[in-house]
Amino acid sequence: MALLTFLLFTGFVAFYATWKLRRDKLDTQDGYFLGGRSLTGIVIAGSLLLTNISTEHLVGLNGSAYRNGAIIIAWEVTSAVALVVAALYFAPRYLKMGLTTIPQFLENRFDGLTRTLIAVLLIFSFVATLLPIVLYTGALNIEAIFEISDLLNVTQQQGIWVTILIVGSIGAVYAIFGGLKMVAYTDTINGFGLLVAGLLVPILALLSIGDGNLFEGFGKVFENSPEKFNVVSDEPGVGEGARTAILPFEVLFTGFMLNQIYFWCMHQSIIQRVLGAVSLKEAQKGLLFTGILKILVPLVVVLPGLIGFYYFGDSLYDNPDSVYPLLVKKVLPLWLTGFFVAVMMGAILSTFNSALNSAATLFSLGIYKRYINKNTSDHKLVSIGKWTSALLAIFAIGIAPFVANAPEGLYQLLQQLNGIFFIPIASVIIAGFLFPRVSAGGAKIGLLFGLVFYVLVDYIFEVQLHFVHIWGIEFVLNILVMHIASALMKKEERFVMQDAKVLDLKPWKYAKHFSAALISCAIILYIVLGNV
Repeated sequence: MALLTFLLFTGFVAFYATWKLRRDKLDTQDGYFLGGRSLTGIVIAGSLLLTNISTEHLVGLNGSAYRNGAIIIAWEVTSAVALVVAALYFAPRYLKMGLTTIPQFLENRFDGLTRTLIAVLLIFSFVATLLPIVLYTGALNIEAIFEISDLLNVTQQQGIWVTILIVGSIGAVYAIFGGLKMVAYTDTINGFGLLVAGLLVPILALLSIGDGNLFEGFGKVFENSPEKFNVVSDEPGVGEGARTAILPFEVLFTGFMLNQIYFWCMHQSIIQRVLGAVSLKEAQKGLLFTGILKILVPLVVVLPGLIGFYYFGDSLYDNPDSVYPLLVKKVLPLWLTGFFVAVMMGAILSTFNSALNSAATLFSLGIYKRYINKNTSDHKLVSIGKWTSALLAIFAIGIAPFVANAPEGLYQLLQQLNGIFFIPIASVIIAGFLFPRVSAGGAKIGLLFGLVFYVLVDYIFEVQLHFVHIWGIEFVLNILVMHIASALMKKEERFVMQDAKVLDLKPWKYAKHFSAALISCAIILYIVLGNV
C-alpha cells in the first residue's frame, strides 16, 4: 500500500507538470531558463518553498529542535522579513532590468570579470557540495523511513545507492527537459503535498498524546519541557563557548539578517523564480505568499522535533537526525507512508533540480555565451544548458554515495563554503545597488578580501566569536575596503539603471499591507515565545 501511494502521487506530479507544459516553447532562452517569464504568484511561492525546504530542514532542523529547542525557529521566521525586502526593493529593480541571472546585474553595474568571478563561485558552491550532499542525505532518510533495502532485498548501502540513482535521474529529467517551468510546476504540487504531509506528522502525534484532543496533546508536550519552546537563546556569541553555540540571540542583529537577505534576495536558485514572473505584481505575490508559508513552516520543521523530545527524552541526543524519521514511522499509518516519502522525495528533487537549473543557467549565459560563442543561437544555448545539467547530474549521482564515508565532514564543508562565499557576494551586490562610488576594481578587491578574511578569522586563527558575528564584521569591512580601493582607482561612469521593458512593472497594491503584516507576525511570535 505504501509503495502504491508513493507511485501514484509521484506519477501524478510528473503527469500534471508535463500536461501543463504541452504548449510551451522551451527552445528559447527565456522559455527554458525563465519559464517564458510566465510564472504566477502561486507557482513562484510553491517553487520557492520547495527550493528552500529539503531533507536538511525536515530532518536537520527537527533534530536541532529536539536537542536545542525552538531557538532555531529564527532561520524560518526571519526569512519572512528578508522576503519583504526582496518584494519591495530587489524584485522591482531586477525585473526593470530584465535580468536572467544575478551575475548579469554585476556585469551591467561593474564589468564582465566581476560577473564571471561571481558565476564561477556560485557554480562551484552548487556543484561541489550542494548537489551530492542533497542526494545522499535525501536517500539516507528515504531509506530510514521507507526501508528501500528491505523492499528490494538488498543491503542498506545498496538501497541508498539505488535511491540516489532514482532520485538523481528523475531530478535530472525534470531540469533537463522541462527547464525552469517544469521545475516550478512540480515544486508547486510537491510544496502543497509537503505542507499537508508535514502537518500530519505533528497533528497525528498530538492527537495520540492527547487521547484524541489536539490541544491537550500540545499541553502535555509543552508541560514536559517548556524551556524547549523559548526562542531566545542565552548562549554566548563572544568569548568562551561562542564557537560551539547554536544561535545566540544577539546574532539576529549582526550577520544573521545579512545571510537571510542574501539567500532570499540574491541567491540565483531563489531569484530565478522571481525573474521568471509574468509581472512585478505576480513576483511580489509569490515572494510575500512565501513569507506567509515561512511563518507557518516551523509547524513542520520545528514542532515535530519538540514532540520527539516528549517521546524519546534525551536518549537520541547523540543521533538527533534520527528523531524525525522515527517520529514519522511512529505516528503515520502505513498507507500514508508512501505519500509522505513521495513528498519528501519531491523536496529533495526541488533542491536538486533547482541547483541544476541555476548552475546550467549561470554556465550557459555567463560563461559559454560570453567566452566561447558570443553569437550562439537560443536553440544552441538551450542545448548547452541541457548538456550542462546532464553532466552535473551525472557528476552528483556518481560521487553522492561516497558522502557516506564522511557525511559529517562533507556537510560541515557545505556550511563552511556557504559562509565563505555568501557574505562576500552579498557585499558586492549590495554595494552595486546602494553605493554608486564603488567601482569595478573596488568590487573585485572587496570580494577577494571577504573570501580571505572569513577563512583567516574563523578557520585559521579560530577567533572566539560566533560565526554569524564574523559575517557582520566581514560585511562592514568588505564595504569599507571597496570604498577605499575605489577611491584610489580611476573614476568610472556612474551606473544608470535602464528599463528593459520586458514586462509589466506595476506593483501589487496590497504588497505593503502584506509586508507590514508579515513583519508584525515575526515580532509578535518572538515576543510571545521569547517569554516562555
